[in-house]
Amino acid sequence: MRIGNSLRGTTTPGNEKERERVYDTIFRLPWRCELLIDVGVFVCFDSFLSLLTIMPARILTVIWKSVNMRQLKKPSAAELSDLGCFIVLICGVTLLQQIDISLIYHMIRGQGTIKLYVVYNVLEIFDKLCQNFGGDVLQTLFNSADGLASCLPENLDYWKRRFGSDLALAAVTLSACIVAHNNALLALLVSNNFAEIKSNVFKRFSKDNIHSIVYYDSVERFHITAFVLFVLAQNILEAEDPWFESFLFNAMLVYVCEIAIDIIKHSFIAKFNDIKPIAYSEFLEDLCKQTLNIQTNTKNNLTFVPLAPACVVIRVLTPVYAAHLPYSPLPWRLFWILVLFAITYVMLASLKVMVHMGLQKHAAWYVKRCEKRKLHSD
Repeated sequence: MRIGNSLRGTTTPGNEKERERVYDTIFRLPWRCELLIDVGVFVCFDSFLSLLTIMPARILTVIWKSVNMRQLKKPSAAELSDLGCFIVLICGVTLLQQIDISLIYHMIRGQGTIKLYVVYNVLEIFDKLCQNFGGDVLQTLFNSADGLASCLPENLDYWKRRFGSDLALAAVTLSACIVAHNNALLALLVSNNFAEIKSNVFKRFSKDNIHSIVYYDSVERFHITAFVLFVLAQNILEAEDPWFESFLFNAMLVYVCEIAIDIIKHSFIAKFNDIKPIAYSEFLEDLCKQTLNIQTNTKNNLTFVPLAPACVVIRVLTPVYAAHLPYSPLPWRLFWILVLFAITYVMLASLKVMVHMGLQKHAAWYVKRCEKRKLHSD
């Protein structure tokens, strides 16, 4: 009994460093990780609202000034970028109008679990590829807009052709992104979260890689919100039995699972790669500086292209609005459409202002807090 093997003999003796790692994994890292992802979601939401409110307002302002001045002046790079994004958005919504979403909805509901699992994996891979490539294509379009706005008269034709070519490429790429983003119901019906843990936690990652992963999780969380809105719209149009309580329960289940999986994933990625919880606070500081347009030395920025989710949301909400319009002759129907559009725009613009002000205040407060912490540590 005194010299035989014990449980302590079959485990590695612990020390203070191992104790800290346990507390970091269970307590210190999860809330920092979740705070970072949540702020990232609001940054994505702010960009999404800007696309639907600020961009159209700027385009209308430019058109109004041109009409009043009765002459066309050379547009700036920002104006060309807005125009390019607006054209791509219109192309995306027009493409989605040709798709019978109700048919797809019922086809998916009738599929078996195994088949959905396979289809989900295929769509998820294409979704990630299209998101990554879509950001590069928009950067190319904006670069051409800068060149067209500042080019000399003798080079104007070249830059016009280049801008048109990049605009066409952006529209084609968005079409592929929209096809990939149509996995809304699949994302809710089939949870692939544990496969996500398996594919990440046992690999070696650098600090920069982890920085990129947590940003991608923020974008993914926003996409899930768009997917939930997609399903909500379809239930409003298609469901006949009482459905709201079931929908609310399933939506909450999806969010709880996603939060739990992200926390588990990042906790063990940090543990296996010896990343301290303070690193996630540094990531949040970089995100706040990006929100405040402060230049940093980091190579990682949160990249989010809201065009594809915006096209999907506009497409699925349009029939909901149409179904609830009062039946009336054409002139009055156009009047009610304009009233509903104006109310929606005012609500979205107000929400945009509140979200942006909240992000700015939080970012300024957090950056100042980090600077004070660095001064105390020095």
